[in-house]
Amino acid sequence: MSAPVAISASSALHADRVEDIGPHARRWLSVGMLFAHVAAGWGLMQIEGVRQAVTETAPMMVSWIAPPEPLPPAPPPPPAKPRVAPPKPAPVIAAAPTPAPQPVPTFTAPAPPTVATPVAATEAPPAPPAPPAPAPPAAPKLVPASALRYVTLPQQVYPLASRRLGEAGTVMVRVVVDVRGLPRQVGLHQSSGFARLDEQALTAMRAARFQPCTDNGHAIECMAIAPLAYELD
Repeated sequence: MSAPVAISASSALHADRVEDIGPHARRWLSVGMLFAHVAAGWGLMQIEGVRQAVTETAPMMVSWIAPPEPLPPAPPPPPAKPRVAPPKPAPVIAAAPTPAPQPVPTFTAPAPPTVATPVAATEAPPAPPAPPAPAPPAAPKLVPASALRYVTLPQQVYPLASRRLGEAGTVMVRVVVDVRGLPRQVGLHQSSGFARLDEQALTAMRAARFQPCTDNGHAIECMAIAPLAYELD
């Protein structure tokens, strides 16, 4: 109950001060005081309501519930029965087979041995003798130079360098004439001492042609040493 007394004293104090304030301000001050009184009354009503609710709350009844009794233990499972193996069947013994009758052995007289007739050996005919090897060609018959019969004489040409240098001499040429009269082989038998003269002599003899040499009317090869002379005038 102390709150209303405080509000009344405050109101008297404000009433004394209101006399010094203008009419417009006084109106707003009255409205504020009214709101303050309303708010204070509403607060007191809330406090009284809370006190009454606390005092009127019904007492709480607490009852203790006993815990449920434990379940009885489950009975143990029955022991497993041992399995009994079925008896094994007795082995069946097969009867021994009856042996088949063996045939009576028969004896056959052996055949007389066959006598092989000897066959006369056939001899192969002797191989024909190998043909004789061809005889090597006969060596050319050596004849004197005078026996050579020229169809075309050797064309001797004096080399200009040998003439200018005064080279002269006789070249001994070896010539083999075949059965056709051709000089089959030409070679140097003896040099003249000058290479230019020797070479010209061999060239001239290769261009020569001969009548074939004969023996008993048959043409044969012959060989001769023919001189070719080179002399300055």
